[in-house]
Amino acid sequence: MLTAQIESILFVANRPLSFKKLAEICGVRREEVAAAVAEMCEIYNKEGRGVRILHQGEDVQMSSSPESSKIVQDFLKDETTGELTKPSLETLTIVAYRGPITKPELEQIRGVNCSLILRNLMMRGLVEAIGEHGRPDTKYRVSMDFLRFLGVAGVEELPDYEKLRSHENVVRVLEMGQKKEEAPAEAAAAEGGAPETASA
Repeated sequence: MLTAQIESILFVANRPLSFKKLAEICGVRREEVAAAVAEMCEIYNKEGRGVRILHQGEDVQMSSSPESSKIVQDFLKDETTGELTKPSLETLTIVAYRGPITKPELEQIRGVNCSLILRNLMMRGLVEAIGEHGRPDTKYRVSMDFLRFLGVAGVEELPDYEKLRSHENVVRVLEMGQKKEEAPAEAAAAEGGAPETASA
């Protein structure tokens, strides 16, 4: 169902998305997206709902309702000022020693989805995206605030930086992930080249 697809995309997106972009992602026409968004606005934009669909021109975004602003602000303040969890510390350490690193590479090392942890670290100002956050090829690195907090001029000054950055286990995991990505492409290339070879 198109409305469910758009709902899921807006839920994980941290920025407004255009009708055109949503149409490309869902493989439908812009008019179908516009109709689906209008339907979602009727469902969400009612008193008593905790989530709203913000709609301006061709752009749309999911947001918490104004009535919930106080409790949401309190939660976010706690999320961005409290102690880091163990998974967050692990993720931050990997970004510090292996960055710039893509989200797929990070998840290859940790073995779990890191979307929410990355977002939390970015909200805290400890990690920054090089490019558009959320794209598979976007790379992440620690921020200037992170370096300032630790009192180092660069990640190279972190303890045992060269040793941990090139640790054989981490390198092995990343190489395995790269081979998995390359295998389907090589297979497809081989299949695509077969007819030409035969005709020759």
